[in-house]
Amino acid sequence: MPDRVIVTAEAAALIQHLKERRGPLMFHQSGGCCEGTAPMCLRRRDFRVGARDALLGVIEGCPFYVGGAEFEYWANMELTIDVVSGGGDSFSLEAADGLRFITRSRLLTDAEVAALMAAGPPLRGPEALETDEVRRLLDAGSVGGFSVRAPARETG
Repeated sequence: MPDRVIVTAEAAALIQHLKERRGPLMFHQSGGCCEGTAPMCLRRRDFRVGARDALLGVIEGCPFYVGGAEFEYWANMELTIDVVSGGGDSFSLEAADGLRFITRSRLLTDAEVAALMAAGPPLRGPEALETDEVRRLLDAGSVGGFSVRAPARETG
């Protein structure tokens, strides 16, 4: 099954550096006017996840959410989180180091989309962090990216 979000080695190293300095982190990608392809890296305690925000996965032990309205746009893509020089004017934690996380995307194949559809929708809202699967990924400080999906509903 494909991951919805992955990281480059450079981004992984920066995430680890920021975690050492700032503690538990999270990412949020929204369709804001200024930061459309720049996910925000924030201390987990400093950001309130919305009820409709979709948890796409866990990268380097950090939850990665997209805004509820943006999920439909990103649903058929694999997001690769990378880092570039030039922090610019941002609230994201890496900006203070003159760096910026960016999102690169790849359209998933028909087979990959079918696999994701069969697995069910992603978890949504802050409650997603309370599931056993997500807690394991957060506690493990996962390397790479992992997709997180809602558990299958029993039928019948």
